[in-house]
This record gives sequence, structure tokens and C-alpha cells, in this order.
Amino acid sequence: MAAILCPRCHKLISADEARCPYCGQIRPGMFGLASRMRKLGLSLDFPHVITVVCVGLYVLCLALDPGAILQTRGLMSILAPSSRASLEAGMTGAYPVLYLGRWWTVITAIYLHGSLLHIFFNLMWVRQLGPLVGELFGPWRLFAIFTISGAVGFIASVAMGSAATLGASGSIFGLLAAAIAYGRRRGANLFTRQYLQWAVLLFIFGLLMPGIDNWAHGGGFVGGYAAAWMFSRAPDEREGIGTYLLAGLCAVATVLAFLFQFLAAISS
Repeated sequence: MAAILCPRCHKLISADEARCPYCGQIRPGMFGLASRMRKLGLSLDFPHVITVVCVGLYVLCLALDPGAILQTRGLMSILAPSSRASLEAGMTGAYPVLYLGRWWTVITAIYLHGSLLHIFFNLMWVRQLGPLVGELFGPWRLFAIFTISGAVGFIASVAMGSAATLGASGSIFGLLAAAIAYGRRRGANLFTRQYLQWAVLLFIFGLLMPGIDNWAHGGGFVGGYAAAWMFSRAPDEREGIGTYLLAGLCAVATVLAFLFQFLAAISS
């Protein structure tokens, strides 16, 4: 008979228990799903998965309109997909969301990028911050924070009237916020100060550079901080049923968002 740790009290119990005999948690094993989700989360490298998806979609956008590859207008536009290709792939903003009704693009746009340097720097930060947040919170919480902060960032951007926007930077600010929230919860002042300094420097960089979606950055930071604060309420608490359900909803929402975008693209 398989044994698991109850996600609430962390006592060793049978995976088939209808209710934890120690804390009363109903269906602690989620009919065996909790154990499978924990193993899957440990085997998946979410920063690597995010990198592969972003690179794949970036190449797809270039392939949708190859003529745009040669239309370089400066350092930040090297190998930039055209606006038409980005719109077909799921770019967000006031125009796609409010005019075209493509509300799901607040998720699809997280994985799209506007140039070679754009995707390089964003994925560098994902590879830097992703493993850290995964270590602090767990792999499924990492994915939930990444998705929630990116979506909240783009919702803020749309609300403030940004016509068109894309990129993982809102999610990156969410990961920074998660590290800061963790440090504040644990009273780790040096840890908190380091990541707060990074966030401030990136905010300043965004204000100085043209074409940066600072509303998405700010919204992503708020969304990531709120999600991480919720996840870090109990010190050393393992990922449990609530985390798996939220992360599962984020995964389903992401898949459905790209499905909706595909249907919208072929029908337009």
C-alpha cells in the first residue's frame, strides 16, 4: 500500500485514506494524484520548459513573416518578428483585448518576444530567478507565480491603454517579487535587500529605455508578490492540494489560451 505525507500536517499516511487521521484533511492523496503531481513537479525543470516554449514561439513568429527579419531599425529590433506575426501568435494589449476581444492573450503574450535581445535578456532572467523561486516555494508554485504575475501585469497594461505588448518581463518581475516576499516572511534582510535592489534597478532601466511596458512590470510585481505572500504564510509548508489545483488551473488556462489563439488566427 502506497504511503504519502499529508499535505496539511505532513504525517505519514496511506495514499488511499479518505480523511487524514491526524488533521482531518479530506482526500489528502487526491485519489493518488497528489503523489503523481509531486513526482512530476520534481522531474520537470520549469525554467527549461519556459525557455523551450519561448524560443519555439519566437522562431514560429519569425517563420510566419520571414520578410521582417531583414527590417532592422536599431539594436533592439535585430531579428524582430513583425507586428502581424506577433498578433497572430498571441500578442496582447488594448487593441487585441478590447478591440478584437482576445482576452486570453494576457496569457499567450507571456511567452512571446519582440526581438533577439528581448528574448535573450528575458530568458537569462528566467534561468537566473526560476531555479531560486522553485527552490524557495516548490516547482508548482513557481509555475503558478510565473503565470499569475505575467497575466496580472498584462491586465494592468491593457487597463492603462498600452496598444500592443508582449514578453515575459512581467512574470520576471513577479519572480523577483516572490523572492522579496519570501525574504520578508523569513526576516532575511540581506536576502530581501539584494533582490529589492535588482527590482529597483530594472524598474529604473525600464523608465529610461523607450518601448518598455512599465505597467506590465509593475502589475507583474504586484501579482507575484501577492501570490508569493499567500504561498509563504506557513514556514516550510510543502506543496499540497491547493497548490496542485491552482497550478493545474494555470496549466489548463495556458493551453486553452493558445488553443483559442490558434482558432482565432485561422479564422481571421
